[in-house]
Amino acid sequence: MRRAVRSWTTPGSIAPLDEELIYESVKKTNRVLILHEDSLTQGFGAEISARIAEHCFEYLDAPVMRVAALDSFVPSATSLEEAVLPSMDDLTNTLGKLLAY
Repeated sequence: MRRAVRSWTTPGSIAPLDEELIYESVKKTNRVLILHEDSLTQGFGAEISARIAEHCFEYLDAPVMRVAALDSFVPSATSLEEAVLPSMDDLTNTLGKLLAY
């Protein structure tokens, strides 16, 4: 199994977005997993993914992968919220796929 390079990049804000911080991380690890609670479709992770594809494609060894909420409104009931928002299992499964790529 390929050795995992750990690099957590948490931009301080989304406006302005510190793109160089993100690009440095991509160049270091050659893989990207974007985790956020916004919906998968049209969520902010899609914008970050698009920028990485545009500016760092040659550094990627795998597709950019995202873990996000289901394409639904987030309910106010805790039990239903847990069904919509990304879970630890979602993160673990996607990370496994990314590392195996």
